Amino acid sequence: MPLVRISLLKGKSKAHIRAIADGVHKALVEAYDVPADDRFQLIQQHEPEEFIYDADYLGIHRTDDLVIIQVTAGNWRETATKQAFYKAVADNLSENPGLRTEDVFISLLSVQRDDWSFGKGVASYVKEPAPV
Repeated sequence: MPLVRISLLKGKSKAHIRAIADGVHKALVEAYDVPADDRFQLIQQHEPEEFIYDADYLGIHRTDDLVIIQVTAGNWRETATKQAFYKAVADNLSENPGLRTEDVFISLLSVQRDDWSFGKGVASYVKEPAPV
């Protein structure tokens, strides 16, 4: 159910990018209660002039290894679950591909159950039929 957008500067290896994607998905499964086969990820690599960030916002020093992860997911999770997810992602990406946790930026976009259609033109998580 989550849609994940991963943005980073161009120039990283395919293995580095895959490790980021895998680490985010692992955290979704283990800390955010997402089924293992529910994987939808878009990876965008940017030129330096297209990837603008404050290197020291909120006293956290970021480098050009910054990865911005935006997750659109259902709004039914508690704050503690979200916090566990943030930590799991940062820990996973620190382990592989070796990112500094300061370079892991995560944004959650919470949506309702009727905001999803996975195909066939239907609201996939809505149980009752649409009114005629």
